[in-house]
Amino acid sequence: MSHMRYPLLMATDRDSVLEAAVGILSRRPTAHLDEIARAAGISRATLHRIFPGREALILEVGALGLRRFSAALDTARVEEGNAEAALRRLVDAVVPDAALCAFLAGENQLYDHEEINDLWELQDARVRALFLRGQQEGVFRVELSAAWLSEAFFDLVAGIGWAVQEGRLAPRESAFSLAELFLGGALRRPDTP
Repeated sequence: MSHMRYPLLMATDRDSVLEAAVGILSRRPTAHLDEIARAAGISRATLHRIFPGREALILEVGALGLRRFSAALDTARVEEGNAEAALRRLVDAVVPDAALCAFLAGENQLYDHEEINDLWELQDARVRALFLRGQQEGVFRVELSAAWLSEAFFDLVAGIGWAVQEGRLAPRESAFSLAELFLGGALRRPDTP
């Protein structure tokens, strides 16, 4: 019986450690493992039992971020309906995990990991396809490439994550702020070709 409870306890510990790591590493990418352990309410030794080292922790947080971003894309149904409405759904779905996007944007170690890059490319392709579809529908500006719109969108989501963490933006205002700022520059204006 005790063997059956241990994996559940470990899963909870793992999840709380990942959440604590996001909170610390998205603001300070060079934070020490001691800081992360303290933030998670565990010892450094316990942290090492869960994650054998900094690289393992970084990769797991990166994978978590990409899984959550993928789930946001699914929740938003970005392949369905009007592109602007799909983007607004995506904003609502991704903003709760904006701190993870901030981590993904700021962690250089992730760029050297092939599996993480492959996962990122899958998510980015879906966002680019949304913008391309929106351009074809006449919703988004065509003089800005779909690739650039995707990059700019992700960077603004990361910026929202940092702004909320630093107290410069209220969480309840973050989705509105992101949508309005991004769409203010991305939507095609009636007077443009």
